[in-house]
Amino acid sequence: MYLIVEQEDVIRIPPPMLGEDIEQVIEELAREKIEGNVYSFPREEVKDPAERKYIIVLILSLEKVGDGIIVPGDGAVYQKVRFKALAFHPELQEVIIGDVVEVLKFGAFVRFGPIDGLLHISQIMDDVIDVDIENKRFVGKETKRSLRMKDKVLARIVAVSINDANPRQSKIGLTMRQPGLGKLEWVEEKIKEEGEKKKKGGKK
Repeated sequence: MYLIVEQEDVIRIPPPMLGEDIEQVIEELAREKIEGNVYSFPREEVKDPAERKYIIVLILSLEKVGDGIIVPGDGAVYQKVRFKALAFHPELQEVIIGDVVEVLKFGAFVRFGPIDGLLHISQIMDDVIDVDIENKRFVGKETKRSLRMKDKVLARIVAVSINDANPRQSKIGLTMRQPGLGKLEWVEEKIKEEGEKKKKGGKK
């Protein structure tokens, strides 16, 4: 899910940049360091370490905290900043809408927010699946349903492991083998089918 967070960090301002517009320099360096990187909720707020991490998507506001500190032998100024930002925090059991961006023999990668999740072939549908790599799609043997590139899906997060060093390499496990989940077309078909059954039942 997306949420607004407030955090603090320290920005290193190298000597050659100290003569420039310091406010602009701090903002540029802060965006470079902070956006796209991983931060954590305080331990007292979220007990499980695996669920504490989130990814900063965009800094919304930024302010200096106190005066910068010059470290002897370095020459750079270390400036503490406080910022408010839009963050992405994938949670276990959360239902997401995403797009299929890659089809492989073992499953599909689904993009939602700034990262991709793995939809293993065993978690696509309740059917035996044929993999058509040439046409980048999965086909159910009995249902004949297909899942291919650019399809929109409704899936549930069943595993989360955020990679601190490279958030885009985080491991997010997804499933569509639960009621109400699947390719959006399948979900819509199911809703329509159930609606028609209720109408017929009402007529009786």
